[in-house]
Amino acid sequence: MNIIKEAQGGESAALSAGDLELIGGLARRPLKPEEVYTFSVRLCDNEIDRDFERFTTGTLEELAPMFVGKCGIFDHRWSAQGQAARIYKTKVVREPQRLTRAGDEYCWLKGFAYMMRTDSTKDLIAEIEGGIKKEVSVGCAVRHSICSVCGADRIAAGCGHQKGQEYGGQLCYAALEGA
Repeated sequence: MNIIKEAQGGESAALSAGDLELIGGLARRPLKPEEVYTFSVRLCDNEIDRDFERFTTGTLEELAPMFVGKCGIFDHRWSAQGQAARIYKTKVVREPQRLTRAGDEYCWLKGFAYMMRTDSTKDLIAEIEGGIKKEVSVGCAVRHSICSVCGADRIAAGCGHQKGQEYGGQLCYAALEGA
């Protein structure tokens, strides 16, 4: 599933000793603060997306540790050449004042990523800082895709409801569970 959300750059100044230690756990040698550029990304959320699917809050909590250590790649090309950054920590952010279209508290998975500051990453860092590079797309698998209308698992048994259609005034979407 691909969910596109905004990246939020410019957190290098806030690099703590704890963050540097987490990054060091992924690196082959201890890194100095001036060697790394850090930024945060909005990975995915519990809002109904353009495919009429949504992660449940529980699934976001399951996904959080799974993304640690994963790399960011360009244009869905699964090769080492396209790797640009690595996620070193995550957290689920809750926004109780905002409700989803499904009617529950909005929350999202925030990833904290790092990349090395090199001559070859200067332009990418500038594009992140300038808001040019700001979308990310995540991929994962789930065990269950629960129909919002009837509660059937669309993966295991399916149902006759079509995502995006309304049934008795209720929007049909799939709740993604079991990361």
